[in-house]
Amino acid sequence: APPTSISVLAADTPAPFSRYQAQNFTLVCVVSGGKPAPLVYFKRDGEPIEATPLPEPPAGTGNWAPRNLLHRDLDDTKVQKSLAAEGEVGGGRPFATMDPPRGLAAERDPVTETIPETVVSREFPRWVHVAEPIYYFRHTHAPVSDGTIEARATLTWTLNPQIDNEALFSCEVKHPALSMPMQSEVTLVAPKGPKITMTPTRARVGDTVRILVQGFQNEVFPEPLFTWTRVGSRLLDGSTEHDGKELVLERVPAELNGSMYRCTAQNPLGSTDTHTRLIVFENPNIPRGTEDSSGSPTGYRGFRLVLALTLTVILELT
Repeated sequence: APPTSISVLAADTPAPFSRYQAQNFTLVCVVSGGKPAPLVYFKRDGEPIEATPLPEPPAGTGNWAPRNLLHRDLDDTKVQKSLAAEGEVGGGRPFATMDPPRGLAAERDPVTETIPETVVSREFPRWVHVAEPIYYFRHTHAPVSDGTIEARATLTWTLNPQIDNEALFSCEVKHPALSMPMQSEVTLVAPKGPKITMTPTRARVGDTVRILVQGFQNEVFPEPLFTWTRVGSRLLDGSTEHDGKELVLERVPAELNGSMYRCTAQNPLGSTDTHTRLIVFENPNIPRGTEDSSGSPTGYRGFRLVLALTLTVILELT
């Protein structure tokens, strides 16, 4: 029986972009429905990949996750000066992975509508590769209850964003029941230009505002991580950042008018920042000056406070 499905995915994702440290990257090709087991191999930009085979993992070890297979020297121009002053750069000690400070100040101009995208993925590290990337290949297969065989092939190498971004990888399958190879392909792409929407489009004091990433200007693979921060301050709930495609601001107060929010989208190929500004209009149903920091009217709270103080005085007099 020929294979019925083939898919390529990235292992251990979503994962962040690392500017200061080389990291391994693994593609997984899953082929289902065939019998006997098919022959699976990878290509890059249409050319077969010469990979070093790895032995199959022992039975019962579960999903295999490659770790620390490869090591490369790091670009010492990105290391903090304090570390460089200590000497022995590249001597085996791990480098600090702190991101450089972001240069966007917290502006409060409510008339600003278009915020330019800040792309940080172009600050690619200059990893030192003495030769072509070294690929590691592993092929396993397991019987399925319907009598067919599921084959899994993994390809692991040290990712280099400078040359791997927009590289086309394909997984191909040869099988006696196929007249021509079956294939599935993916293009490694860093995120660029997130498309952000805000609802409601005209937010008023006390509204719940939702800021959502709906897509990108390009096809992104693998799936990116999303992190929200408020420029120059904390988020409405007091946290410093929020993970996920959507940021929800409940019962926005007037003080948030003009506040700016940064969405950082990143995958192992690169990172990009996009900013949006929140404009909060007056709410005719809430008189000016009667909302608290969470956007809720304070009149009822004030009434409860006065009532509690009155009851306390009465109890003390009696």
